[in-house]
Parts: sequence; C-alpha cells; structure tokens
Amino acid sequence: MHFLLIHCGNSLLIFWSILKCCRCTDPHHFSNILLFSPAGILLDIPLIPTVASLNLHCNHIPRIEGLTSAWHLRHLDLSSNCISKIEGLSSLTSLRTLNLSCNLITKVEALNGLVNLTRLNLSYNQINDLSGLLYLHGTEYKLKHLSLHSNYLDSIDHLLQCLLGIQGLREVILSQDGRDNPVCRSPGYREIVLRSLPQVSVLDGLNRLGNRSPQSLSSLCDIPGLEDYVDLLLSSDTSHNEPVRGDAPLTTPRIDQLLTQFRQRGATSEVITDPVTQPEPPRTQPVRSTVTDKGDPVNEERIRKLEHQMSQLIQQNPADNKSRRSAHSVVMVRKAKRDTDRTSESECDSGKENRRQTRIPKYHDSVTSSTTTKETKRSESTGSAEAVRPTRKGPLRAAKASGDMKTRSTEEEETYRTIVEERDQERERRWKAEQAVRKLTEELKCLQTKVSEEKDLQSMALHTTDRLKELLLKERSGHSELQARVEELEGRCRSLTQQLEQARSCEEQHKTALHRLEESVSHGEALRAHQQAEEIKRQQELQNKAAALKRELDIQRASVRQHKDKLQQLHELLAAREQEHRKQLELRLQPGGADFHDAVAKEVASVEERHSHREAELQEKLAEGRKQYTALEDEFRMALTIEAARFSEVKEACDQMTAELMELKATLAQSQERERKSGSLVQELTAMVKEQKSRISELIKAKRDAVTDLKSRLHSLEAEVGQDRHLGLQLELLKKDKARVLSQLMAQESVIDGLKVERKIWGQELAQQGASLAQDRGRLEARIEVLSAELEAQRKQNEKDNDTLRIKAKIMDDQTETIRRLKESLQERDDQIRRLKEEAAKAQKRLQEQLEEETTQQAELKERVEHLSLRKEELKQQLEDKEAELEQVKRVYSESTKKWQEKADLLTRLESQVKRMKENFDSRECLLLEEREKATEAHRAALEKLHCVDDAFRRQLESVQAAHQAELLGLANEKHQKIEEANQKVFEVEEEMRQLLEETETNKRIMEEKMKRLSSVLKDF
Repeated sequence: MHFLLIHCGNSLLIFWSILKCCRCTDPHHFSNILLFSPAGILLDIPLIPTVASLNLHCNHIPRIEGLTSAWHLRHLDLSSNCISKIEGLSSLTSLRTLNLSCNLITKVEALNGLVNLTRLNLSYNQINDLSGLLYLHGTEYKLKHLSLHSNYLDSIDHLLQCLLGIQGLREVILSQDGRDNPVCRSPGYREIVLRSLPQVSVLDGLNRLGNRSPQSLSSLCDIPGLEDYVDLLLSSDTSHNEPVRGDAPLTTPRIDQLLTQFRQRGATSEVITDPVTQPEPPRTQPVRSTVTDKGDPVNEERIRKLEHQMSQLIQQNPADNKSRRSAHSVVMVRKAKRDTDRTSESECDSGKENRRQTRIPKYHDSVTSSTTTKETKRSESTGSAEAVRPTRKGPLRAAKASGDMKTRSTEEEETYRTIVEERDQERERRWKAEQAVRKLTEELKCLQTKVSEEKDLQSMALHTTDRLKELLLKERSGHSELQARVEELEGRCRSLTQQLEQARSCEEQHKTALHRLEESVSHGEALRAHQQAEEIKRQQELQNKAAALKRELDIQRASVRQHKDKLQQLHELLAAREQEHRKQLELRLQPGGADFHDAVAKEVASVEERHSHREAELQEKLAEGRKQYTALEDEFRMALTIEAARFSEVKEACDQMTAELMELKATLAQSQERERKSGSLVQELTAMVKEQKSRISELIKAKRDAVTDLKSRLHSLEAEVGQDRHLGLQLELLKKDKARVLSQLMAQESVIDGLKVERKIWGQELAQQGASLAQDRGRLEARIEVLSAELEAQRKQNEKDNDTLRIKAKIMDDQTETIRRLKESLQERDDQIRRLKEEAAKAQKRLQEQLEEETTQQAELKERVEHLSLRKEELKQQLEDKEAELEQVKRVYSESTKKWQEKADLLTRLESQVKRMKENFDSRECLLLEEREKATEAHRAALEKLHCVDDAFRRQLESVQAAHQAELLGLANEKHQKIEEANQKVFEVEEEMRQLLEETETNKRIMEEKMKRLSSVLKDF
C-alpha cells in the first residue's frame, strides 16, 4: 500500500495514493498510520481547529478529553487504548469516522452531537448497553456503517430498539472473523434483525440475499484525505472502464495516391509477365485495435483493402518463384517500436500487441507438389469474409521466371517489410490519436454537461435561496413573536412569584399567629388544669368539712333528741310523782290542816330546793349548750365565709375563663376570617396558576405546531429537492444520451482535417469554460455552504429556543409543585386548626360539664346549707330572736352588692381589653397595607431589573451573531483559498491536456514524414 504524507497546518494527514489498482477501503488499514501522542495524554497535544484527521492508535489513553477545539475534525482513530467511557465528543459536529475499537468501553453514550458521523467502529470492547444510539435516531444523523463485533450484547430486543430509529444505517457488523456477540448465537438471529431493520442492507458482510457484499467507492469519502479526490477517482475509473469507440472515419489520401501509382506500375508489369505464373498469396494477419473489439467498419474496411492491395502487389510480382525456391524458412516480421511514451492504455494492451504477428509470404522448393494457402478476413460491421482461394502452381510457372527478377524480389521483400513495419507504427499512432480525440470529445461533452448541470444548480440554488430567505423571514417573525410571548410569560411568572412570596409571607404571619394562639391555648389549658386541680382540692376540703359538719350536726341532733327524751321523761316523772303525791295527799292529809300545811310547806321547800337545784343544773346545761351553739355558729359562719370567698374566687375564675373564651372566640373568628381570606387568595392564585398553565400549554402547543409546520415544510422542501434532484439526474441522463448521439453523428461526419483546425478553438474554449466553470462552481459552493451554515445556525437556535422553553416549562412545573405543596401545607394547617377547634370545643364541653357538675354540687351544698340554715333558724327561733336573722340577711346583702360591684369592674376591664384589641387590629391592618405598597414597589423594581436583563441578553445575542458572522467570513476566506487551489489544479490538468495535444501533433507530424518517405519509396517502385 502506498501512502501520501501531507503536512497541513500543524497536523499530519495521511492520504491514500490515487492508483487504479488500489481498491482497498477498509479503515483497518489505517491502524498503523501515525502514533501522534507517545505520552498517552490528549491534553498535551497542541490541536489546531483546522485539523481534519487525527490518529492516536495504541497510546494508552485513559479518557477522551481536549478535543473541544477541533471543530473541523473529520476522522478520529482512538483504537487500542484504555478508554472506558465515551465522552468529550459533543463538539465534533464535522466528524465522519470514529474508531474506538480495542478499548474497555461498556456502554455507548455521549454521541448526540455527532451529526455528520457516517462510520462508527466499536468492536473488541465490553459493550452490553447501546442506549446511547437512541440519540442518533431521526433524519438529522447520517450513520451508515456500525461495527459491534466481539462485544457482550446478549439482548436482541435491546439491540433492535436502539438500531430501529437510525434511518441512514446500511451496514451492521455483529460477527466477523470468528468474533461475535452472544446475540449472534440465538436461533433466527439474522432473519429477525433483517426483518426488524428494513433500512439495513448488509449484516455481518452479507447482503439480504446472502452474498458477500462488495465495498463501493462511496466509502472512499470516509478515508482520511480522499474527500477532495473522490470525483477524480470515479472519473478515472469510468474512463478506464469505458470502451473506446472509433467514431471518426480515417482518410489517407497520400496512401491512396501511392497505392494507385503502385497499381499502375503493377499493371505495366502484368503486360510483361504471364497471368498464369502468379505466385501464391501470403497468409497475412491484419492488425487490429486492441481496445476496440467492435471498431469502426469504415476504418477496418480500409485496412483490409490496403492489406488486400499489398497481397495483390506481392502476387503480381514475377520474381516470387525464385524467392520461394531459395527461401525455405518462415520469416516473421518484427514488431515496430514505438516512438512515443507509453500511456496506461498502451501498457494494458501491450500483451495483445505482442501477440499480433504479420507474416511474410512462404516459398516452397517442391516442383511436383503444390501448396494451398487460405486467407480469411473478418469484417465486424458487415460480417463479410473474404477468402483467398488456393492457386496451384505447376512446373511451367517456375520455368518461365527470368534471372533478372531475383535481385528485384529481394529488394521488394525488404521494402515490403519496411512498409509493413511502418504500417504497424502508423496504426499504433493513429490509434493513439483516435483515443486522444475521443478523450477530448468526451471531456468536452462532460464539460458541457457540467456547465448545464451547474447552470441548473445555479437556478435551483437561486430558487432555494429565495425560499430559504422567505422561510428565514417567517422564522424570524415567529421567533420575535415567541420572544414577545416568552417575555410576557416571564413577566407573569415574576408577578406570580411575587404573589407567591406575598402568600408565603401571609402564611408565615398566619403561622406565627397560629403559634401564638397555640401557645395561648396551651397556657390557658395549663391554667385551666391548675385551676381545676385547685378547685378539686378545695371541693375535697369543702366536702371533708361538710362531712365533719354533718357528723357534728348529727351528734348535736342526737344529743338534742336525748335531751328532749330526758325532758319528756322528767315531765312524765313529775307528772307521775305529782299524781302519786296527790294520791298520797288525798290519802294522808286533808287539806287545810296545820300538819298538812307544814308538810306541804316542807315538801314545797324541799321540792323548790330540788327544783331550783335542777333549774340551776339545767340553766348551766343550757348555758353550755348556748356556748356550744354559738361556737358552732361561729364555726359555721367562718365556713360560710370561707366558702363564699372560695365561691367568689371560683366565680372570678369562671368569669376570667369566659372572658378568655370570648377573646379566644374573637381571635378564632379573626383567624378564620384571615384563613378565609388566605384561602380565597390561594384559590385566586391557583386559578391564576391554572390560567397561566393553560396559556403556557397553549403557547407550547403553538410552538409545537409551529415546529411541526416548520418540520413539515422542511420535509416537503427536502422532498421537492429530492424530486428536483431526481429530475435533474433524469435530465442529465437524457442530456448525456443526447450528447452521445450527437457526438456519434458529429464523429461520423467529421474529418481529421476539421479536427486539426478545431483543436486550437477547443483548447481556448476549454480554458475559458474551465475558468468560468471553476468560478461559477466556487461561487455556488460558497453560497451553498453559507446557506447550509445559516440553516445549521437556525436549527441550533431553534434547538436552543426549545431547550429554553423546556427549562421554563420545568420551572413552571416546579412552581406548580411548590404551589401544590403550599396547598397541601395549608390543608394540613387547616386540618390542624380544625383539630384545635375540635379540641377547644371538647375542652369547652368539658369545662361546661365541670361547671354543671360544680353547679350541681353547689346546688347540693346550697340545699344542705339551706337545710342547716332552716335548722339553725329553728334553733334560733327556739334560742334567739329574729334580730340575728336580720343581721345575717344584711350581711348577705352587703356581700352580694360587693360581688355585683366586682362583676361590673370585670365588665369595664373586658370593654377596655376589647378596645385595645380593636386598636391593635387597626394598627395591623395599617402595617399590612404598608407591606402591600412595599411589595408593589418591589414588583416594579423587579420589572425594571427584568428589562435590564432582557437588554443585556439582547446585547449578548448581537455579540454572538457578530462572532458568527466573523466565523462565516473566515470560512468564506478559507473556501476562496480552496477554490483557488482547485483552479490551480484545473490549470495543471489543462496544461497536461495541452501537452497531450502537442504530443499528438508531433506524432502526427512524424507519421506524415514517414508517409512521405513511404510515398517516395513507392514512387521509386
């Protein structure tokens, strides 16, 4: 294999030499082209953006990095390294071939930026995941050849899913040279893959019919450095394989003139010699063109005529018998050497020329025997064959030959030999001239077709540029509208974010208020629990005291009953004794006597003493009972005062609790109103968010519709372009056919003399047309590249817009998620508030129940106290006067008046607290209004900041566009340089053609000189 090493900038590019015998397009032949990085680190390589090919085979590179600046890199070879992950290739948009074989890769990824990639080699790795090929789906990507043999692919479903959307894929290699994947061992693997992937025509080196697929010349574009020479390779191959047609008839006026003179001389010699003594015709083999098996019938006919005339001249020679007697050996004519340099066509046909032989007539010595010779001549156009019939020679012919013709026959043989040699040389030169003329005519036709094609392309380019301009204007207007809509959406998003911030601040305030309420409720519950515990203790103490008082009352009642029983017994004893005394008095003494009176007096005195003594005892007992009763009354009064104080305290606590409950109810009502307001705000916010979502969805739908319309338009344009190309190809074929027919007609009618005159004109026209065509082609290519660059820029801008819209949609989704979370938190807080309300209601119910129980207990205590008071009143009625009762009533009245005064004081305090709460609420409302005004001012400031950011973004866009235009100018300059180089190549080709024309002219001059010599020799004869 021959290589060309070309230094371009600071990079080494290795090209294949353009040889006809070279047909190798396998990229594995480039494995040992260049070891560029001995250190094995890509960051140490000074890459220039103009590098087009880079080979880093077998350098122990661990990862792909440092290739972001090589934008124009087309061929990259990183085989036989230590790479375990595909990365750092997203910026190589011009890359066509990528070789990552013999590495440690396990997953295909990071290939979404390789738009122009046509050949990917991932063989001899550890790949089991092809999910990165999903990003190459669609018509934008150009992947055609994929090599995956010697990997770990075991899932045919995953393989088909990853390869199904690659529309340009033509060849897939999963098994080669005995190295395959686990997928290849599954039954029916080939049928399933070919059925599921209709775009694949070659699988594992075999086409759909099971035949070995030959590699076409289209893969030459994937060979580093051969992009600019593919057309030359194709043209050289077609020119080599095309059959050379002899179109123009060859006129030889001088040869015809010499032959007529020679015939006249032969006619004069026929008068002298006898026609019976004609020699045997030699067997000659006509020399044919080696290239044209089906040559021109006119030229072949003329050559046959010339040969026939030469054989007739030989037959008319009277001295042939002597030479036939003397010569017994067959002498072969030597082949004439060529004066011109050998071309590739002459080298290919040298074997056939060496096989051609021209024979000199044979002469036999036998007198009695006769030899018969036959000569067969084929005509390819007419199919007529002429055979020279054998003529028998008798002994009379040999006897009639004269001695003077011996020397003449030898001279004629030498002249014939020289004539035959010159004829062969002339045939070769004529053949070369015909081929050069045919090449020139074909190149002229090709140039004419190219001119027509370029004119068609120019018209199509103008038409497509107009359409593209219209599309660009429409896209710009749509882009401006989308930008305006995006700005409106951004403003709405900002307003919504501000409203969300306000809602969050309100929620925080509500949270703080709820925390305060919870703290106050917890504090109140703690106070209530403490008060309940104290009340329970007091109730227990009162119950204990009341039980003790009941016991004392029961004891006193029992003692009073005992005293009453004793008094009744005493009264009964007195009554019985009085009756007995009366009976005794009635029995013993009569009333009115002195003894009676003395006894009565004694008895009265004793009874009075006893009675006085008894009365004194009873009075002492009554005094003690009164003292005890007074003590009990004092104790009972003290207990009543204590209970009254406690009851007043409980009443005060109840009043405080009721006041606190009223305050809590008011705060709860306020909080409920605030919650309602916040709920209404949240509902409004959700409605606004829903509206904005609907609008955003409408905008996204409109954007998608616009994108789909643009894509459909692009597809329709591409279909129209494909139809136009198809029509252009058909027109080219028709034009080629027409040109061929016209060239055949013109070639049949034209003459070599006219071609001599037209060569100069054709040369000038070729030079002018080549220059003009090169200029037009350069302009059109520059224009096409500019338009393609603008299309790529528009596509990238559309992709960026789509990405921004996706990002904004994601932001809106995140905002909606935050709003949903806020709603959920609000719902949780509502649930907490409801729980708190329910707990407060339960606590109120409990307090009410406790109050009812306490009221029932107090009612029972009151009933008991009433019973005691009734009992006391009865005792007072028995023991004391009604004044004590009046004093007690006065005291109760004074105590009730004091309580009513205390309740009035509490009411005044509550009224003052309500006024204070109202004032605090008004101050909070003022603060909220001030905060609202501040929020509006912040909203305005945020809008101004957004306008500033938008202006900065526009400036950045303008700067990016200016940089893009500068890059386009640089690319145009580079293209202009390339066009100049191509023009230089065209000039060199034209110079070579001129040299060929000059050589043909020199050859023809030499041929004319030789013909002149031949004519002079014939004139001598």
